[in-house]
Amino acid sequence: MALTVRGLVERMGDALALTVLGSPEGLAREIPSSDASGPGLVLAGYTGRFVHQRVQVLGETEITYLRSLDDDARRRNLRTYFGYPIPCVMVTKGQSLPEGMEEEARRAGVAILVSGLKTQEFYRLITPFLENEFSPSLSLHGSLADVFGVGLLFTGESGIGKSECVLDLVERGHRLVADDLVLARRKGADVIIGRGHELQRHFMEIRGVGLIDVSAIFGIHSVRQQKRIEVVVDLVVWDKSLQVDRTGLDGQTVNILGVDLPKITVPLNPGKNITVISEVIAMNHLLRYTGVDAAHSFNERLKANMVRRTADLGKYLLDDDE
Repeated sequence: MALTVRGLVERMGDALALTVLGSPEGLAREIPSSDASGPGLVLAGYTGRFVHQRVQVLGETEITYLRSLDDDARRRNLRTYFGYPIPCVMVTKGQSLPEGMEEEARRAGVAILVSGLKTQEFYRLITPFLENEFSPSLSLHGSLADVFGVGLLFTGESGIGKSECVLDLVERGHRLVADDLVLARRKGADVIIGRGHELQRHFMEIRGVGLIDVSAIFGIHSVRQQKRIEVVVDLVVWDKSLQVDRTGLDGQTVNILGVDLPKITVPLNPGKNITVISEVIAMNHLLRYTGVDAAHSFNERLKANMVRRTADLGKYLLDDDE
């Protein structure tokens, strides 16, 4: 759903210490951008590079400048400013409005939100809120767990055992983030954060048992609200014709919201301990962060051995010819 000025006030009004002035109708305006910035030279009458789609923030410098103008110049510049379809105007430090500003805002149907916070503190709070609201998001079918601090997203067909695997991990001391439905959101360029739905969070469906409350059974330490998705573990039914990576040299990836994440395909057959395998996947991922890549190291060891044996064979043949 689109973020409106009213929605911003309802969700951040207390944190930003907001007081609503200007036009009440302006609360229905949509905020189309994740940016919040000052209006720049538009208050002086220059509109050549004015980006009006942003939330407009007026600090002490802008308000002091407007007060320094004579009544006619201030009215003229404000009318030009509010003539653009700006989402809303934020005034920081609890400053009183210059004469005529609220009148021009009401005329244009723009809400003015006065914050009691200093300008720097205001930006520190509103910037991550807007970035989170406008970051790309996606709903994923799977189960997300925190295993040794690594976010493992388990995917696969319905009924294959994703929930049972995560439940076993929780019993072993790891933490559930979300089951069945994972809400993923991209942060920055390469971070995907997963969490559960508000109504479903920390409940699991175990076939044959029904719904269980994981935090009530295992304790609050067994769950967490959100976690970065770092590895996708795809559970598939074992088939002898299935081609799977045997060495780890040919790593797979899956793209989620424009970010390539490592993907491990695990074929399931009777007797396989998927829980221990999941822990190994998490620990192996942590090792790679430290520069330890078992598959690469083993491959280099084999190549070095082949080079050494080839050299020894060449030397033996040379001695034999002599």
